[in-house]
Amino acid sequence: MNRQIIKQLLKWKDAYGRKPLLIRGARQVGKTHSVKEFGKISFSGRVFSFNFERNPELHRIFEENLDSNRILSELELLVNKKIIPGDDLLFFDEIQDCPKAIMALRYFYEQNPKLHLIAAGSLIEFALKDISFPVGRIQTMVMYPMTFIEFLIATRNDLLAGKISDAHENLSDTVVEIINKELYNYFIIGGMPECVQTYIDTGSLIDVVQVQTDLITTFRQDFSKYAGHSDKRCLNSVLSSISGRIGKQIKYSHLSEDFSQPTIKKAFELLETARLFTRVQAASPAGIPLKTNTSPKKIKVVFLDIGLLSNLNGYYSTIPIHKQKLSTAFIGMMAEQFVGQELRAVMEKDLYYWNREVRGSSAETDYLIEQDGEIFPIEVKSGTSGRLTSLHLLLKTYPGIKTAYVFTENKYGNLPDQKIQFLPLFEAQSLVKKQDVSL
Repeated sequence: MNRQIIKQLLKWKDAYGRKPLLIRGARQVGKTHSVKEFGKISFSGRVFSFNFERNPELHRIFEENLDSNRILSELELLVNKKIIPGDDLLFFDEIQDCPKAIMALRYFYEQNPKLHLIAAGSLIEFALKDISFPVGRIQTMVMYPMTFIEFLIATRNDLLAGKISDAHENLSDTVVEIINKELYNYFIIGGMPECVQTYIDTGSLIDVVQVQTDLITTFRQDFSKYAGHSDKRCLNSVLSSISGRIGKQIKYSHLSEDFSQPTIKKAFELLETARLFTRVQAASPAGIPLKTNTSPKKIKVVFLDIGLLSNLNGYYSTIPIHKQKLSTAFIGMMAEQFVGQELRAVMEKDLYYWNREVRGSSAETDYLIEQDGEIFPIEVKSGTSGRLTSLHLLLKTYPGIKTAYVFTENKYGNLPDQKIQFLPLFEAQSLVKKQDVSL
């Protein structure tokens, strides 16, 4: 599968002052596969891979001390081959199972700067709580599920992917309709690589749903790894509640009726740490950076993956169902999740939203992003029409904002006098590209 992170890895490989790379992300988003594909492309397959979860005996190598020369020598004995800095790729997989290996990364940087070293793992943040993280000595990347463009390429819709990536003018109604048909499939299948591959191999949505269910079970089983920090039943309850509240402001007391607010908050934070969702804070667009104008108590979330979200909300159909048969609430939630998931995958900065609450009225705009010193409000509409009262209020309140974007099902348009541009949902990622953000 052609993943966008490969481009980032190629840049890392040839970067001046390259450091060991730590790839973070939730389980099953494709970290291991992508690193090995990168190794085939850039190192002619000379990849020395060590999995700390599958081979716990590797931990002993890091127990004696963190001298990278000694560690490298002992790893060479294990594979009975010389690992050549500059020519070979050393890959530490599931590194969270050996915290001392994470600590050792800094010494590889200091003692073996020519060595290409990548480490990857899930639940890494939990391992980092108990060790000294080598700040300034390693580089990090975060990997997410497959984007819609990656999904199109994987399902042999390269031409459609190209239309989205290269569009400099409005696409025709026919092309938009074709892309939207695939977009709806993506809403249900999502971007978890195993789900996409299952759909490619079988064409069966029921098989995809079963894989999704298995993945969710795996995530729930992971709760035991950090349940010591929270009630396992509360973790399950909060996960289920979160899946039905995408696009809504989160109040801890609404996530469960069976636990206290401090317990719920702790469960929420642990699930966030496990990267099952991403926090989106309310912020004021009065100035940049947005991070300095946030309201920590006002939060929404973007779920890990839109397909898993569909599953958690009870979509178990064996056949595609026409969009018109689904509830407006479901489609609206999925549309906002899609835009947030696409933006999150390609942005290096956090996502925010705008919320104003005054006596007798409230206003909210779905997302705020900051690019090139400008703030861009984003509103998501699941249909082709809808009022934009909150967006107009925001633009009136903050006249320094030059452009706002509205994503709808199939509408292009530009209202320069109102500073609003309309784009189809599937162009969400392209918006960030247009703002010159590198993938």
